[in-house]
Amino acid sequence: MGRSQNINPHSSDEAHSMPAKSKKENHGLGRAIINKKAKDAKQAHENGDLYTTDFEKYSRLNSVTQQGDLDEFLNTAQLAGTEFVAEKQNIRIMQSPSAASSSAHNPFLLSAAEEREARRLHQENKALLRVPRRPPWTKSTPHAQLERQEKDAFLMWRRSLANLTESNPNLLLTPFERNIELWRQLWRVLERSHLIVQIVDARNPLAFRCEDLESYVQDVEGPEGEKGGRKGMRNSLLLVNKSDLLTAQQRQAWADYFEGQGIKFAFFSAADAAALQEAARVEALDVEEMHESSSDEEDDEDNEESVDDKYGAEDDIEDINPDADFQVESRLAADLEAATKLEGKVEAPHSAGVPEETASSADEVEHFEENEDEQVAKDPRIRVLDVTELEDLFVREAPDLTLFATESVPTPRLTVGLVGYPNVGKSSTINALIGAKKVSVSSTPGKTKHFQTIHLSPDLILCDCPGLVFPQFANTKAELVCDGVLPIDQIREWSAPVQLVVSRVPRQILEGTYGIVMRTPAEEEGVREANAEDLLVPYAIARGFARAGKGEPDESRAARYILKDYVNTKLLYCHPPVGIDSDEFNSPSRALEIRRLEKLGKKKAPTTRVGKDSDAFIPSPGQSSTGGTDNMSQPSAHKSDALDREFFNTNAMGNRPYMNGRGSRPMPHQRLVADDGRTLTAQEQKLAALGYGLGAGSKKHKLPKRTKQRSGKGYD
Repeated sequence: MGRSQNINPHSSDEAHSMPAKSKKENHGLGRAIINKKAKDAKQAHENGDLYTTDFEKYSRLNSVTQQGDLDEFLNTAQLAGTEFVAEKQNIRIMQSPSAASSSAHNPFLLSAAEEREARRLHQENKALLRVPRRPPWTKSTPHAQLERQEKDAFLMWRRSLANLTESNPNLLLTPFERNIELWRQLWRVLERSHLIVQIVDARNPLAFRCEDLESYVQDVEGPEGEKGGRKGMRNSLLLVNKSDLLTAQQRQAWADYFEGQGIKFAFFSAADAAALQEAARVEALDVEEMHESSSDEEDDEDNEESVDDKYGAEDDIEDINPDADFQVESRLAADLEAATKLEGKVEAPHSAGVPEETASSADEVEHFEENEDEQVAKDPRIRVLDVTELEDLFVREAPDLTLFATESVPTPRLTVGLVGYPNVGKSSTINALIGAKKVSVSSTPGKTKHFQTIHLSPDLILCDCPGLVFPQFANTKAELVCDGVLPIDQIREWSAPVQLVVSRVPRQILEGTYGIVMRTPAEEEGVREANAEDLLVPYAIARGFARAGKGEPDESRAARYILKDYVNTKLLYCHPPVGIDSDEFNSPSRALEIRRLEKLGKKKAPTTRVGKDSDAFIPSPGQSSTGGTDNMSQPSAHKSDALDREFFNTNAMGNRPYMNGRGSRPMPHQRLVADDGRTLTAQEQKLAALGYGLGAGSKKHKLPKRTKQRSGKGYD
């Protein structure tokens, strides 16, 4: 007997209509096995004596200057390569806050007494700041062993710096480079270079100069840095870049200081060199276009003559030579004229069509340049070198290359290594030397990810190293932000750096540069110096920077713009050598900048929120129509104004009669009456004051039914 089966007639159709479910394949186990085998094979090669190229090593070349406590602890444990176990209830107070460490004006800055004490401690412990050395090595050292030794040496260096700060809590170290891969690039550059050029910023040379780096250059052994060679074979040179920002007097002060310290130095400006190269390129293009236009005109004339005289071929051939001679003569004359224009570009006087203010400013600049040339002629040390002179200086300061000769390289070529902080102009200097941008320029630490060798000439090679933040003593991190060492877009605390800018740049220059009027302290604040908010608030209002929500001035965004202008030399301040007052050192450049801003006559923006499309601006009582301030005295406070108004004004509330009691009315007309003339009760007066009608009250507060209104016109 067979079982009866219930067959659904639609089941087969549904089976054909529905798509089959795709089977989800999981390759996790197979991929894990493949990765494990690849990892084991890599470890087997690393344990051997053969060197294998790691193609992913450049991905680790990221600049790390600051780390959190947990990240630093894990990184240290990874470098040590040892197991560790967390100990519970092991609490240690590294630094306790104290009232003495706070500052009255800004908690992130030091007072004058604290700054003097910090400088004294820096001078006493200066010898303890060292650059990490590469451990001794030979060509027979296995790669894995050398890498382990480098990590151990780097870990010991990190531990020594940590012990230095723990032993003396008042010492503050700058955020330094914590990535060992970037320090390895420095080791390679020092070993393969013959002349080490340390590039510093002319605005603050001492902050960008690493003294221990010069000692490390003398400790490198042999032609290739191998153990057992001769020490002291390499030379060092200090290149002061951006020297066009210094006057001749300022360069002379630095030259005297460097000579007193026994430092070999040179002044250079990569920006000026690039500008001259660009001007020469533009002049060459103009001359070429002029030649092309003249040749086109001559071709047109030749075509017309050939059409008019079909059978005068012999005469045309005879006339070619005179035309060619004339063309050569005109080309030489044009080249001579272009060269004369290029050489006399600075010395050319102003034309008659230039306004008097522009002409007078040009006269001042010309007079300033003449004084500069006279001082340079008297003291050749302060001359700002050009590209050709810089190349000749490299050759003169280089050591004897025969000392670096080996069996593989019997006649070595001069290799110049360029080392320095980020944003000091290493890549810009190379671009000026080679005349083309083969190196990317950036102000972010670690932009040049690995050292690059550039063949400048058949006898000279440039070796560029990534920008390194060397360990230095600093008063605050705000100074590193102002020096351009730390990236501005990544800072979280902006009040201290802007406070330094306000204290270093005069108020008149800040107002003239940005076209604003800085705030002045109120009466109850007392006599104080300008702070960061006095500059940031009017700047943010004038630029329309507002926070989301309440629309208050966005001081953080304004601070980033101002700090970038300071780093990019729009706001100029140069640090003096040791023993020279900063105001006296910067007074000539400040006077020249103030005169330039006065000649421009820039209109100052209002301190209120005025739209960008406004045509006119009505000045406030304390501000003139030109945007300046007629009276720079301190404005009166709100409390003082209120007291004076209440005391002296006859219409003030203090002169009005006052009677005690809720129902009392001092004046008879103050009693409210209804439409029919009766006096309102207290309850009715309250309702009238609130705007309610005086009719019959109702709890429903419903409007009457709307009906059609008839005027009655036409029925009377």
